[in-house]
Order: sequence, then structure tokens, then C-alpha cells
Amino acid sequence: MQRLREGVHIRTMKAKRKVEEISKEDVQAFLKKNAFVLFTVGAVIVGIALGFTLRPYKMSYREVKYFSFPGELLMRMLQMLVLPLLVSSLITGMAALDSKASGKMGMRALIYYMTTTFIAVFIGIIVVLIIHPGKGSKAEFGKQQKIEQVSPTDAFLDLIRNMFPPNLVQACTQQFKTKYGKRTVHVTVTVNDTLFNSTNGTQEVMESTREEVIPVSGHVNGVNALGLVVFSMCFGLIIGSMKEQGQILRDFFDSLNEAIMRLVAIIMWYAPIGILFLIAGKIVEMDDLTQMGGQLGMYTITVIIGLLIHGVLILPTLYFVITRQNPFVFIAGLLQALITALGTSSSSATLPVTFKCLEENNKIDKRITRFVLPVGATINMDGTALYEALAAIFIAQVNNIEMNFGQIITISITATAASIGAAGIPQAGLVTMVIVLTSVGLPTDDITLIIAVDWFLDRLRTTTNVLGDSIGAGIVEFLSRHELRSKDVEMGNSVLEERERKKPYKLISQDSDFENDKRTHSESNM
Repeated sequence: MQRLREGVHIRTMKAKRKVEEISKEDVQAFLKKNAFVLFTVGAVIVGIALGFTLRPYKMSYREVKYFSFPGELLMRMLQMLVLPLLVSSLITGMAALDSKASGKMGMRALIYYMTTTFIAVFIGIIVVLIIHPGKGSKAEFGKQQKIEQVSPTDAFLDLIRNMFPPNLVQACTQQFKTKYGKRTVHVTVTVNDTLFNSTNGTQEVMESTREEVIPVSGHVNGVNALGLVVFSMCFGLIIGSMKEQGQILRDFFDSLNEAIMRLVAIIMWYAPIGILFLIAGKIVEMDDLTQMGGQLGMYTITVIIGLLIHGVLILPTLYFVITRQNPFVFIAGLLQALITALGTSSSSATLPVTFKCLEENNKIDKRITRFVLPVGATINMDGTALYEALAAIFIAQVNNIEMNFGQIITISITATAASIGAAGIPQAGLVTMVIVLTSVGLPTDDITLIIAVDWFLDRLRTTTNVLGDSIGAGIVEFLSRHELRSKDVEMGNSVLEERERKKPYKLISQDSDFENDKRTHSESNM
């Protein structure tokens, strides 16, 4: 006990001494280093305050749109950079590694993605079964809208189709989606009278028509990120294997990536203003919270608890167990990316900021971030998976439908798979929710019950998605450190060899000879 007191006393004295030693220059240096983060946090606080201040004025939809315009500009700027950043970062990341190293790294990333997504789904199911937010009657919800039906089989086939886009230019603006059309089928039925009348053997032909729903090819607007990720990874690996022949392309995509990151640095100065107006505009626009029913309120609290358990407990613990480093120091470096995710509600739009935070604040190897982050932003959706599993069981509870163990397993598998197909855009989870509900025979129109609070929960689950991707990058870097070091040694040796090889062919100017003579002469004088 005495030793413990002494230890606490020594630490207190050290902390006191450090505080006393802090100078004005130290404070200025801290403010300069963390200016972005402080501005962004301030923007969120001011945005919330401004939103609630303007709510009593009952602004019209047009006025809210005008008010949110600076926020819309930020979204457009970030989305403008996503496509070139995603392609250039993946190609340069894959080209910088050999197929063996990238294979190992890819396997580690995939295992991490699948593990964290399954954990997220499991947490969502456990939390919703314990809290049981759907207790009560369905009557307290308002009028329901009709939701477009989606076949789970077609949805998963679309996922695979989108991995291999037939037109890369089209993949930059559109993705494949099965739509449904109606077809009239003519059925001819032959009725034999001999069955009924043994004396008269006549045959009668009857024709009937019926309509059947058939799948037809269709497209929806939005970047086909999955197809571009698959193409960029393959293209990067091929360039990497081409050695000197692929060097020109490698340099081109490297320069493109660097140029995009410099653009991101400029846009980040505008980010706090955009986030302020995005948050304030959404608060002004939202429905009256006092009219929200008890079930919906409990559902919101349940989702928040689930996301907090996953984001504050599970992911940091996983990072600490594997790397033996403080996860909260790592998360502190990500603060601006997390706030941007909260403001924009899009993991793809946050991608440029996430790159900057990981590479500059947390010093993660660029070869890791360029590979792990674009793939993670496309397929690793922990928050979405947790939300979809939780929402499906909530809808079952509202309808007084008891879920058996088999159905719960089906929900967990479908929610994991559907989250991979969820685009990194605002409220994409609502679209994939249809697949989860259809898989266990729940009414898909009941998705409209949770739309009232989805704008808020979407921001929280996007923040969880970005946190999951970033911690994944930290874990994959730690596990791949030996491959990265050996690659650095190889690169160093190859550069030295190249220099040695090129030495005899270099032209030596007379100026340099004169400089050398001058240097030797001065040395002899000394």
C-alpha cells in the first residue's frame, strides 16, 4: 500500500512539473498542430447549437436547402476526389508490393473484415434481444409507404456482376441493378372429354393468359466502387510484376495520388464550415422528437448502445490485444476523419480525410493505407451490419413475430453479406435492409417505421465504419511489418545496384572535374 502511495505521489509530482514547464511556445505549437481537429470539433458544437436555435423559426424546405448549401459543397468536393483517389491509391499500393506480400496482406485484411463484421452482427442481435425495443403495439407508428421488393438471389448476383463491370467508364457513374418487368404468358390447356364421357371422345383446347414478373437488366446512378476496386487491384498487381516496363505507369499513378492528397489538404481547411452547415441543416430539417413513439425511442437507444459497445469496447480491445499499443492514442489521431464521417454520413466521402489522418497523424505506411482503406470503405461495413441485424429483429418484435434460432442465423449471415453490398453513400443501408427482411419473410414495407430516425443513426454507423477501417489498417500494418521491412531492403538493394550499373554511362562534366581538383588542392594545403 505504501509503495502504491509513493508511486502515485511520484507520478503526481512529475505531472505537476510538466504542467509548470509548459511555455507559451508549447501551447502555440499544440494549437498549430491540432488546428484542424479543434476547428472541426468546434464546427460540430456550433452546428448543433445553430440548428436548435433556428428550429423554432419553422423554415421551409427551400430555405433549409439554401441554408445547407455550404455543407452540400463540401460533400460535392469530397465525392469529386473519391474516384481518382480510390483508383490511384489501390494501383500504387498493389504495384509497390509483390504478389506474395499483397496476398498475405489481403488475407489478413479479409480475416479482420469478416471477424469484425460477424462480431458487430452478433452484438446487434444480443443487444436487441436483451433490450427488446419492439415491445408494444404497431398502432403508434404512422402511415406506411410501399417499398420496392428485391429478391435476395438477384441482389447477391448483382454484387458479383458489379465486381466485373463490362464498361469501366460507365462504372465511374453507374452500377448494375436488377429491375423487374412483367411478361404475359399464354398457356394452352387440352381437356379430354373421354375422362368424363365414355361414349363421346372429343377434345377441347382452352387458352389462358397470366402475367409473371421477370428480372431485367438495369442500372442505377452511383460509382460502382466494387468493380473499380477489383480492376485496380488486378491492374496494380500486373504493373508491379512488370518491373522496369511498368515504371512509367507506377510513377504516373503515384503522382496522381500525391496530387489528390494535396487537393485534400486544401479542402480540409473548408471542411469545418461544411460540417457546421451540414449538421445545422439536418437538425433544422428533422421531425419533432417529442412526437417520436416509445418504441422508436427505445430502438434508437438500442442502436446507439450496440454501436458504442462495438466502437468503444470491441475494436480498441482488438487493436490492443494484437499490437500491444494504446488504441485511444491511435483513435485520437483519427478524430477529424471520425467527425467528417459524422457530418457527411458517407464513408466514401470521408476516405480522403481518413488517408490524411492515418498517414500524417498515425504514421501508417502508405503501402498499407493505399490497399486497406479503399477496400475497407467498399466492403467493410461493421456499423451497417450491426444496424441491419438489429433493425430486422426490431421489425419482427413490432409485428409480434417470434424469431427462431435458424432465422436469427439467417439474419446474421444475410446482414453480413448485405453490408458488403451497401454502397458508401448516405442511407445505403436502407436499400440493403430489404434483402435482410426478405430472407426471413418479414414485411419489407415496415422499413418505413424506422426512416424517421435513420438520418441520425446513419451518421453514427458511418463513424463506426470509418473507425473499423482505420483500426484495420493499424492491425494489418503491425502484422505485415516483416514483409514491409524485407521489401524496403529489397528496394534499397535494387536502387544501389541500378546506381552502380548506371555509373559508367554517366557523362562527367568539366565543371565537376574542376570542383574535384579544387577540393583535393585545398585538402593538400591544409
